[in-house]
Amino acid sequence: MTAIAVTIAGSDSGGGAGIQADLKSFSANCVYGASVLTALTAQNTLGVNAIHDVPPDFVRAQMDAVYSDLAVKATKIGMLSGVPIIEAVSEGLRAHQTGPVVLDPVMVAASGDPLLAESAVDCLQTVLVPLADVITPNLHEAARMLRCDMASTEDEMRRQAEDLLKLGAKSVLLKGGHGTGAESSDLLFDGTGNEIWLRSERIATENTHGTGCTLSSAIAAGLAKGLDLETAIRAAKAYIQMAIAAADQLEIGSGHGPVHHFHQFWDK
Repeated sequence: MTAIAVTIAGSDSGGGAGIQADLKSFSANCVYGASVLTALTAQNTLGVNAIHDVPPDFVRAQMDAVYSDLAVKATKIGMLSGVPIIEAVSEGLRAHQTGPVVLDPVMVAASGDPLLAESAVDCLQTVLVPLADVITPNLHEAARMLRCDMASTEDEMRRQAEDLLKLGAKSVLLKGGHGTGAESSDLLFDGTGNEIWLRSERIATENTHGTGCTLSSAIAAGLAKGLDLETAIRAAKAYIQMAIAAADQLEIGSGHGPVHHFHQFWDK
């Protein structure tokens, strides 16, 4: 049977993040991708110029249409800008067979533009996080969710991952890409007491737009193909590492360009 994953997220008109990055990531990882749009953004590599939220009832209608027909094996959730949309997505998840849920708590674009209203942070944590099989915050997002300073050491990352796990998700992948040093260290707490550090070389490039979206959707792709969580994350990490390494092969825009989703297919 064809592996199918769904992304529930916002659209990036520049094509580097959001729904567009998710579908590219699904396809590059040999999974059929379907989508539920939660917002339209007018954005490019320089920033976000405008956001238009999709009405919550239409978000739910998209979910009903997709899940009632397609044999979905995994779901990735990205940009949800406000409380009504978070609640609509939560209701849709409870009503359908969604497969494992990967929640990427998107809060700020690579340009620094806000994508999640402050009033919606609590709703995200109480309504949606408990439905997730894994949440994938970066250091900035974890600090905002926990109302604390950004972790700067591995001990602080460990404590914050433990606190995030207490919010109700089955597991937490705390991403260390916004840290410093020669390595980028991510921490997986799988909910069974296992602490798994995933380390990779930090790549010097400005073209990292859509990195978080791409990684979380690659994890969902692995889960849709039946991989266990740790294996799916390791495969997704290897994929995003190569996509970042190849990002400078592309010439897209004059700001933060995208990672190269199809690095293994396009001619060098």
